[in-house]
Amino acid sequence: MQTELRNQDYINALKRELIPALGCTEPIAIAYVAAKARETLGVFPDYMEMLCSGNVIKNVKGVKVPNACGMRGVPIAATLGAIGGDASKELEVLQSVTPEHVEQAKQLLENHFFSYQLAEGVANLYISATAHYQDHFARVTVVNHHTCITEIVKDDTLLYQRDPDSVSDEPDWKLWSIHEILDFADHADLAPVQSLLDQQIEKNTAISNEGLSHPYGAEVGRTLLKSYGQDIRTRAMAKAAAGSDARMGGCTLPVVINSGSGNQGMTVSLPVIEYARELGVPKEKLYRALLVSNLLSIYQKHYIGSLSAFCGAVTAACGSGAALTYLSGGDYAAICRTITNTLANVGGILCDGAKSSCAAKIASAVDAAILAHHMSMNGDSFQPGEGIVLEDTENTIKNIGYVGRVGMKDTDVEILHLMIGSVTP
Repeated sequence: MQTELRNQDYINALKRELIPALGCTEPIAIAYVAAKARETLGVFPDYMEMLCSGNVIKNVKGVKVPNACGMRGVPIAATLGAIGGDASKELEVLQSVTPEHVEQAKQLLENHFFSYQLAEGVANLYISATAHYQDHFARVTVVNHHTCITEIVKDDTLLYQRDPDSVSDEPDWKLWSIHEILDFADHADLAPVQSLLDQQIEKNTAISNEGLSHPYGAEVGRTLLKSYGQDIRTRAMAKAAAGSDARMGGCTLPVVINSGSGNQGMTVSLPVIEYARELGVPKEKLYRALLVSNLLSIYQKHYIGSLSAFCGAVTAACGSGAALTYLSGGDYAAICRTITNTLANVGGILCDGAKSSCAAKIASAVDAAILAHHMSMNGDSFQPGEGIVLEDTENTIKNIGYVGRVGMKDTDVEILHLMIGSVTP
């Protein structure tokens, strides 16, 4: 009975986390909330205002909004959501936006249609949009997850409310552990999750190929292949980095995300897909390796939280590194060594917002995970007592989670101050 409960919890988590998103999830969440506020108001607003947490602002400032003709920032994401967004499509809300919508948005922004402010003392992921028309208004608020609406208000009437801390589909973390994840990956019926994994393979491979074929962002993926060659290690790094090059550069192809992030979704999947192709493993083995990478990443990330100063590429790469060890026949102990080796190396890369350099951070994290995998297969591991490494890998994961959630909290605030120019070093 306990195994059945665990299996269903893992399947539910995968269905919740492995969803398509068009563009970086923070500007898309802003567009989604704006579109929902306009929909609730029932008419196109005279003006719109928004409150955003610092982490949301940080992740929107430097990244191109898809279908926005290269534009960046909170105002264009929100205004396009209000003009042409389809809230029913959630994280693909801007799919139907046209160049005509962009021109309309530019005109509205010139006429002071939109304003936003930093919301303090709120969750790390917090967006509240209020749309005004004459004497009427509608307000929609999202907390903790990009599409988790916690409140809808129209003209002082509360239409909808939910407690963000009691979300019904939140995983039962008591059922999660490295050992249980590996047991699920080994024995689970693949039928309930195969379509999710097929979608992840298809969509993430497509945007990676787009990033390798065209000059997006800083061209990290293309640079790796040009400078380092075509060996499997370089290809695995380049595939993941190129997907981020395209996504951060405004590409309109969707990504299947993980832990609320497209960059993490590509990092947990693309290196595993490339290694599976190199090793010539059966498709079923690839599916089971992707279960390892996806679930281990979700598991680690829950200790850190949705947004922080800790770069999520690290936990995602940790998942993919563990999956490489799994593909190579490594047992529980070997996979634990890979996790420990990755976290001991690159645990603590800073997140200073979504932008082109995310591709380079992904490449660095994947490189570290591949090194961790090879060390593990040789029987080598960083030892308990060395820094944050403990005897039990589960506790090492908890340590890195504490660093990301608590230890880097003040760092997160100071990064935001530097980015918005409110402090001078």
